[in-house]
Amino acid sequence: MSQRRTNIWESVDWWIIVLYIILVFSGWLCIYSSSYEFDREIGLFDFSGRAGMQLLWIGTSFILALVLMMLERNSYAVLAYVIYAFVILLLIATIFLAPEIKGSRSWLVIGPLRVQPAEFAKFAVALVMAKRMSAYNFKLLKTSNFLTTVVLFVSPMVLILLQKETGSALVYLAFFLVLYREGMSGSILFCGFCAIAFFIIGLKFSDLQWWNTTPAGELMVLTLIPMIAAGFIINYRKEKKEIKTVYLMLYAFAILAILSIAVHYFFPFNVVYSAYVGLALTVGYLLWLAIKNRSKIYLFITFFVLASIGFFYSVDHVFDEILQPHQQVRIKVSLGMENDPNDTGYNVNQSKIAIGSGGLFGKGFLSGTQTKLKYVPEQDTDFIFCTIGEEEGFLGTVLVLLLFTALIIRLIILAERQRETFNRVYGYSVAAILFFHLMINIGMVIGLTPVIGIPLPFFSYGGSSLWGFTILLFIFLKLDAER
Repeated sequence: MSQRRTNIWESVDWWIIVLYIILVFSGWLCIYSSSYEFDREIGLFDFSGRAGMQLLWIGTSFILALVLMMLERNSYAVLAYVIYAFVILLLIATIFLAPEIKGSRSWLVIGPLRVQPAEFAKFAVALVMAKRMSAYNFKLLKTSNFLTTVVLFVSPMVLILLQKETGSALVYLAFFLVLYREGMSGSILFCGFCAIAFFIIGLKFSDLQWWNTTPAGELMVLTLIPMIAAGFIINYRKEKKEIKTVYLMLYAFAILAILSIAVHYFFPFNVVYSAYVGLALTVGYLLWLAIKNRSKIYLFITFFVLASIGFFYSVDHVFDEILQPHQQVRIKVSLGMENDPNDTGYNVNQSKIAIGSGGLFGKGFLSGTQTKLKYVPEQDTDFIFCTIGEEEGFLGTVLVLLLFTALIIRLIILAERQRETFNRVYGYSVAAILFFHLMINIGMVIGLTPVIGIPLPFFSYGGSSLWGFTILLFIFLKLDAER
């Protein structure tokens, strides 16, 4: 047993461990700096302060990491479904038992501790997806396999949404990147990006009228849909005759658009009606190609066109009826539709000021005025990146981003060298979750994405977050060490 454990530590990837330690202790110093008060000095090791409590979480995380490395490798695969079922039950219980904190019910209070089950659901979902996709004769392209795999990470996502914790729920979309690596068509990812684009365009330009008769957002989206459909045909079908037909169809749409605009000057009408004609011709043409070639590809493109139209016309309903009022305002502020510097936009504006004031080299450790004077709310949790920007400047933020980039790239390299599907899928899940957290958190802090409340891995204050990421990472290190 002693020899086997020695071999584990000899084969473990120390690059990952070193990066983990650097990020964790950098986060600890940032938490100390962001919670530091000029008139009430609390030491780094004072457990009455945020930094002292985070140090406690760091210590327990190291113990947890050690325990995870000592467990049998096969136990993770054997217990994957059990862990997943337990977490699902925990998420359901959270909906009913958790007290309402800042508008959400996502924290279970156990004595003096507060635990967020959503943070632990990530590694449970990663394990169960790896277990499912490593099953004998599993083929992701088989419809039933694909749907059951999607259900595995959509189920906790829905439960977390019911807790009114939108940010934590959206993290689970990162698993689509894992499916893409394992063979999912890139067209599905592209359709997701199209849905985001249609949502933004339709919402941002909903009140803009062209020529006083035509809704700009509606016309833009309904024009984009047939153009994307034509691109799908050109990408999937290489026959010259079909490609020529597609180009002729696009020319016909262009002529129809020009004629509609020209006629509009003499007989004002809604140009969107011309887009309806173009869409009807597109659907008819696709159905004809599907019957003629007996091809599922054309049925898929037809479904894309019809689903895109249905999705676009549901945007207003989803935005007005499903999203919470504060979520609506956050999205509008992010899209520049509203200017709310004293309320919803306050966090982002103050965060931008803090980051911008840091300049190239920063103001120095414990010298950030914006953070020390508490102008930035949640500056030691969701907005902790602004502390780095103010005190360490542009060079400090670049260094942090390089550390995260190195960690994610190293995880991908490790995932690629795995011999077993279970290990590879789990490794890519870890990399995808970290990437999604990093992208959304920093985008939120600098105003590129809506404020949805998502922590920066290893930096944001909180035991649940640090434990969750530690478990994610060290299970994979264990799997890699004994590959």
